[in-house]
This record gives sequence, structure tokens and C-alpha cells, in this order.
Amino acid sequence: MTEQKISVPPLRTKDGSIRVAFVRQVARAIDAADTAALRGLVGDLHESDLGAVLEALDPDHRPRLVELLGIHFDFTALTEVDDSVREEILEELPPQTVAEGVRDIESDDAVAILEDMPKEERAEILDQLPPPERVALARSFDYPEDSAGRRMQTEFIAVPPAWDVGQAIDYMRETVELPEHFYELYVVDDARHFLGAVPLDRLLRSKRPVPISDLMEAERRRVHADEGQEEVARLFQRYDLVAAPVVDADDRPVGVVTFDDVVDVIEEEAEEDIKALGGVTSDEELSDSVWTIARGRFNWLLVNLATAFLASSVLGPFEGQLQKMVALAVLAPIVASQGGNATTQTMTVAVRALATQDLSDAMPGA
Repeated sequence: MTEQKISVPPLRTKDGSIRVAFVRQVARAIDAADTAALRGLVGDLHESDLGAVLEALDPDHRPRLVELLGIHFDFTALTEVDDSVREEILEELPPQTVAEGVRDIESDDAVAILEDMPKEERAEILDQLPPPERVALARSFDYPEDSAGRRMQTEFIAVPPAWDVGQAIDYMRETVELPEHFYELYVVDDARHFLGAVPLDRLLRSKRPVPISDLMEAERRRVHADEGQEEVARLFQRYDLVAAPVVDADDRPVGVVTFDDVVDVIEEEAEEDIKALGGVTSDEELSDSVWTIARGRFNWLLVNLATAFLASSVLGPFEGQLQKMVALAVLAPIVASQGGNATTQTMTVAVRALATQDLSDAMPGA
């Protein structure tokens, strides 16, 4: 007699949303404090799916899910939720829990989680980290917001130019603390100045005795730590990069920016442009409270109301003509509507062209 397999429905529906039945099952496991059932449900989920489950849960269930899973909770999932949701969860968690969680994730994700916290709470969490990790994260917060230094991960592999391929491969095999994902090695001199990069595919295709200096790309494009994230995204787009080294003012490598970080930057910048077209603040989220949304939109709506009254006042001097020909009163809102639509279309194209630098104050022939 063969064993009957139970068919497990997919986590998401066809439109990509999390199934309500699954969320209810997770909520019941949280209410019952059933850690084993909770691990079976969400323990193996990708961080993106786990983030979606967190957003679908009631606010009271979110921090309890983190606490019940303990070391089995992937803190990277907090980078996949709205800022307001992440802040609510972090406020309910003790600093020790947060410190233990960010220790096990990549530095760029740890920075994304901690950067919106108050400085006092962030400092309390950093104090509980081992010195090397604490110093690396603290240095990232010294760079300007929305810069390459904030987006980079501080884990990378640097080797001297005198090594050969065999030494580099042996080093990577024997070193325990390697980055989780990496695409190239960086070559540095004795003073740790950046000399070039060696892609992994070129390294693995070469014989062991070949010197690293023969494989090195000396003209490797790199970004400075204080360079804006939008400029970094354009560099990736222009030169089809997968990763780029980040260097400090002395041209010493301090981290690496990878394409997955750039995808997030492009999405954020595009979202900011779209929201700006509607007069919505760039940090507004679906999970924000009504008061927060109203406060962010009030100024724009007030200006819009004032200009609407100003436009309506133009009809005042023509009251007599409007009474004689009622059709003019019908045509007035039509003309205003068409003008507004045409202006919105033009503004959309112009703003997008400015964002992509297709339109600037230094256009060819200007």
C-alpha cells in the first residue's frame, strides 16, 4: 500500500498576494504559541515571502512571530516590509533580540533595518555586537543617507597582486567568514589601495600558477562611498555591471554594491518620481495611519484648492455673458479638464525624462 501524499496549496495566489487561509493558520499558531507548527509554516520561506506574511498579520502578531521563531527568524525579511511596519516591529522587540538578528545577515541589510531607528536605540543595539561587526556598521552610518556607503555590504574578498590563482582559491576554500554571495575578488597593495578586480569566471578558467596580477582588470569601474545611490544605479545601467567596489577618499575598498541593491534603488527612485507627480511625499506607505497620510498631503491639497478658487474667479467678470449663453458655463469645466489632463501628460513625460537624464540643462545643441 503506497503512502498518500498530502497536496499543499501554494503560498501565494495567482495575483501574487498571500493566501488568507495561510495567514490565518500562522495567526492560530502564534496565538497557541506553537513554535513547532510556526517553524513548519514559515521557517523555510524566502525572506520576501516571510515579509509579505508579516505585513498580512495583525500588528500584535508580528513581534510575537519574531520572538517565537527566535534564531530561526530571518531578519532579512524586515527589509521586505514597509518602513512603518518595520518600525512597529522593532519598537516591540528587545535590543538583544534585534542585535542577535542583525548579526546573522549581510551588512547592507542590517544597515537598512537600523538606519531609521532613533540614534540612542541604534547605539544600544550596536553596543551588543562583536567589535568587528559593530565598527563596520557604525562606519556605514557615517556616510550620507542615500549614498553608496549606506547601500554597500562591507563583506568582500581582497587579495594581494603577488598571489597566484591557486593561492586565491585555497584562501577562499579555507576561510570560514566569506560573503554569502560574491562575484569578483578585489586586488589591493600593501597599503590596501585598490588596484583592480578579478571576476570569478576568469579566475576559475585560469590555471593555478597564473599570477593574479595577470588576470586583474586595472581599469575596473568603482564608486566612491559618498556618491549618491542614483548615480550608482546609472553606472550599473550604463555599463551592465553586476557588482562594483566602493572605495573611500584614499581609494581603499570599504565595501561592494551588488545588482540586487541597485534594483531596490531604481524601484525607490521610480516610486518617488511617480508619487511626486501626484503631490504625495516619497515616504508615504500603504500601512501609514490616516493622520500621517493627511499631514503629508495637506499642503499640496491646500495649494490646489487655492488655485482652483483663483481659476473659478476668472469667470466672475463674465457673469452677464454666461447668463445670456448657458452653453459657455457647460464648456468652462470641459476646457479646464482638458487643459489639466494635457498638463499632467506633459509633466509626466518631463519629470520622467529629468529622472533618467534624457532631459537636462545641458541638452545637445543648447
